Amino acid sequence: MSLRPALVLLLMSVASVATAEPVSPVLVIHGGAGVERAGLSPEQERAARSALRAALLKGHAELAAGHAAVEATAAAITVLEDDPTFNAGKGAVFTHDGRNELDAALMDGATQRAGAVAGVQRVRNPILLARAVMEHSPHVMMVGQGAEAFAAEQGIALVDPAYFRTEARWQQLQRALKEAAAGQAHADLETARHFGTVGAVALDGQGRLAAATSTGGMTNKRYGRVGDSPLIGAGTWADSGCAVSGTGWGEYYIRTAAAHEICARVRLGGQSARQAGEQVINELIPAMGGNGGAIVLTADGQIGLPFNTQGMYRGWIGADGVPHLAIFADEQIDVPGQ
Repeated sequence: MSLRPALVLLLMSVASVATAEPVSPVLVIHGGAGVERAGLSPEQERAARSALRAALLKGHAELAAGHAAVEATAAAITVLEDDPTFNAGKGAVFTHDGRNELDAALMDGATQRAGAVAGVQRVRNPILLARAVMEHSPHVMMVGQGAEAFAAEQGIALVDPAYFRTEARWQQLQRALKEAAAGQAHADLETARHFGTVGAVALDGQGRLAAATSTGGMTNKRYGRVGDSPLIGAGTWADSGCAVSGTGWGEYYIRTAAAHEICARVRLGGQSARQAGEQVINELIPAMGGNGGAIVLTADGQIGLPFNTQGMYRGWIGADGVPHLAIFADEQIDVPGQ
């Protein structure tokens, strides 16, 4: 059999890659839905906007240097994990037993490799451990002490659990415990409406997508509860055409496989990032009794920022390096594809 046809196809493929149009990199982040204007002081608002801006610039620097979307999302998330403003890393909420239990996940859309961790109590930056699980283990998810042992093997920074404590989060737990003791219905879940789960989705210069999410979970959570953030397809998902990071009442995101469902609607239904996001976040999940938000990014650079609470910490940055930020529902933020 002649090798000429195969050679022609190979040359055509190489030529196609060589002449492909460069992709304009984009990074989108969130710092959690459930933000209420009345519960946010001017100082807290300034701190949140500053942290969001820093995270966008950190992730953009990775994209501008030609690095992969995975690196950009991890870089942005690390900034937010280190800032006590958000419910991730330092400043994570407390469990019923007064501990901080952290979850995170990262997914590479180009290869659909993924890494996740849950219930860790000593890992300073859970997103870095999730990435290590993806890149340096045959597994997708590790939990608790086993995940921390793997972190030590990989040289991931471990800290004393006291590192994560903030007085504001501790008092938030005390209020939840008092409400529960008084018999108020769903007190622990109501207190946890002020989630601060953080997430990032990115499109790099080679057209690769990635998604990453990190959280401390719900205030007053019990029995080793794990939410949607570290569950691939629920709170975090990326494929070749779409990437999503969610923030909200995790049980409903798990039951609807929300992140994957959004991308399925983009892939199979031909919907835009905005359409798919709004149908799942603002219609499907509320119909079941849940709430929250998400960030959506497609391979053609469309952005969706659906949420059904008073606010969601959110922002995006494109190739020009100019951060675009918003917190409350009445703030306008122009995004590609809308």
